[in-house]
Amino acid sequence: MDFKMSSLNPVSNAQVQAEAANQDLHDLIIIGGGPAGLTAALYAARGGIRPLVLTGNVPGGQISSTERMENFPGFPDGINGGELAQRLQDQVQGFGVPMIAQGVKQVNFSSSPFELTTSSAKYRARSVIIATGAFPRRLGVAGESEFFGRGVSTCATCDGFFYQDRRVAVVGGGDSAIEEGLFLTKFASEVVVVHRRDQLRATQILQERAFANPKMRFLWDTVVEEILGEQTVTGIRIRNLKTGETSTLKTDGVFVYVGLIPATKIFADQLELDENGYIVTDRKGRTSVPGVFAAGDVQNPDYRQAVIAAGSGAAVAMEVERYLSEHTG
Repeated sequence: MDFKMSSLNPVSNAQVQAEAANQDLHDLIIIGGGPAGLTAALYAARGGIRPLVLTGNVPGGQISSTERMENFPGFPDGINGGELAQRLQDQVQGFGVPMIAQGVKQVNFSSSPFELTTSSAKYRARSVIIATGAFPRRLGVAGESEFFGRGVSTCATCDGFFYQDRRVAVVGGGDSAIEEGLFLTKFASEVVVVHRRDQLRATQILQERAFANPKMRFLWDTVVEEILGEQTVTGIRIRNLKTGETSTLKTDGVFVYVGLIPATKIFADQLELDENGYIVTDRKGRTSVPGVFAAGDVQNPDYRQAVIAAGSGAAVAMEVERYLSEHTG
């Protein structure tokens, strides 16, 4: 099945938005529509709470752009990330949970009920689950911003098709870099992996596949210093960290996978964050503000796995049930 990210269809019509905005007070609002947020919504709904889910502009989260997931339980042959996201969404909507494809622009957690503001409405809630996830980190080199969307990308499954029989560079050495690099070999004539270390950080099975793929080549101990181009990308200037030697690699595309940044900017003055911007929680997902919880990658930088995010969402939803039973009549 060829699933695209645009296949996801969250309930976002004007009537649902109006009804949600006009509701004076929600028991629970979930911010985020990835595995953590959707699983939290499912468990909350089954527990007798009717949550409102504000999915943001990319319903399904990071998994929506994943070509194939082979390690999500229950799918021995693997499953397309977009299809998995759609199934999660359909399951949640089957419980009558309203979902709105809007991002939260501002929050006020200084007193309860909490206030959440989107681009077109303001909502109030007794409890909140933050499941906003994390987004790809940029290299921060010259040419990256200028050529983003014109040869620079962070989504091989979105843009790989445009590089038929061309050379592309993949920057990074973790699971995402190697998974997406392998996907790019379906289209590109050559995939050059540029990694700042002398060995990959990806899981062993991905490494074995990458090293066995004749279309993949590796530049070790190397960093990108500049992305070159005219109308589109034509190459990258690279530097070997051990020798200091610089050179130019001709390439038509640059795919960047050098980690994630938690989507927590709007919470910076509202909740305790760690030095890397992740939300600080206890083992039950409770944040520094009672009644506000966090689940998934936004509070867990260590694993970045859909199944762990989903489990986190389930656990936090059960904690919300307990919190509401203790704080509402």
